[in-house]
Amino acid sequence: MSVAFFWIFLAAMFIGMPIVFALGFAPMVGFLLAEKPIFLKMLFQRTFAGIHQFPLLAIPFFILTGEIMNRAGITLSLVNFANTLVGHLRGGLAHVNIVTSMLFAGISGSAVADTSAVGSILIPAMEKDGYSRKFSAAITAASSVIGPIIPPSLIMVVYAFIMNVSVAGLFAAGLIPGLMVGFMLMLVTGVIARRRNYPKAAERASIKQVGQSAWGAALPLMTPVIILGGILGGIFTPTESAAAAAGYALLIALFVLRTLKFKDLPQVFLTSAVTSGAILLIVGTATAFAAIASLSQVPVKLSGLLFAISDNPLLILFLINVLLLIVGMFLDAGPAILILGPILAPTMVNLGVDPLHFAVIMCINLTIGLATPPMGLILFVASSISKLRVEVIALEMLPLLAVEIGAIFIVTYFPFVSMSLPYWLGFTRTAPSFFM
Repeated sequence: MSVAFFWIFLAAMFIGMPIVFALGFAPMVGFLLAEKPIFLKMLFQRTFAGIHQFPLLAIPFFILTGEIMNRAGITLSLVNFANTLVGHLRGGLAHVNIVTSMLFAGISGSAVADTSAVGSILIPAMEKDGYSRKFSAAITAASSVIGPIIPPSLIMVVYAFIMNVSVAGLFAAGLIPGLMVGFMLMLVTGVIARRRNYPKAAERASIKQVGQSAWGAALPLMTPVIILGGILGGIFTPTESAAAAAGYALLIALFVLRTLKFKDLPQVFLTSAVTSGAILLIVGTATAFAAIASLSQVPVKLSGLLFAISDNPLLILFLINVLLLIVGMFLDAGPAILILGPILAPTMVNLGVDPLHFAVIMCINLTIGLATPPMGLILFVASSISKLRVEVIALEMLPLLAVEIGAIFIVTYFPFVSMSLPYWLGFTRTAPSFFM
């Protein structure tokens, strides 16, 4: 079958057609142009089959968990805990912003939820404390990138489903890189804070104060413990862990913290259902698109193109990272993974790259795309909170973005960073090498 549908898809995206419609429209037109309308039936079958999968139940449950925690106002307890840990550093509130994002990542798994929840609290607080508004918005957007890297992660669930890799293994592979990105952001933030003489947020907290703030944040922070501990301990599957996390979030929000009322539940469930429906519809159409791409031998042709340029794995990985960075500027991480995963992953496996290693490379790369113009979604969220233009925030973000891009290449060329934990936990039998 011709690859004409792929160019039709690109053209549809270029004129602004929503991704979910472009994914279905392009193959339909491609089949009609190829005079193969009989394949239209396969398109609808694949779309339904792509959604009708038990592992995908994890997506609405993780979304529900994040929504409950957000509505319950747990962000403030995480901010207070982060403040006792790093508020005494130069540029304290900026460090608090980053650490809060790292903590929030273990609950929501969503960069957009992170930007919205943390930004609404810390952007006004940072501006009041003497930080420029553009820097406050930039550090919020940059740190929110950590959300889908540290488990649980919605995009990792999607990738694991579409490429048939272990969800738990991918969660394990993302933990150390996510923490590394956070610490690298703190290093560059420290340099900026000293140069601009940003203030400290507070005096160094005593052990008692740290303990009190940790106690206040303990219940929300048990969520990732339940998810990861349950999966790694063999208590339940990743899908069941998402349901357990949602049940736990509902329990503590309604009966322990009592910051969520029963009257709030219809809106919480409605918002979660609408978000889940939109994501799953994209998953279905992207699954059909990927099947047709495979039928058209797009992965084989792309592999041939890359190997025609070079057979050096290091150079090919560099080129693919550049491609993913460019794609991430225009496409959301989820659709990009669904479209490009089945095309690029086989090529990387042929090069000897571990499937989990490439999975985490792709997820981190496309997540960072959420913070890059012109279509970076978290830039628009930060813009709406700070009332600044997207380009102003993007320009201020350049040093932070450079650090995150550097992290991509560290994870790419030093496999032990992402693969050590999966190896120790038994998700891969091949010991990770220090250098590719």
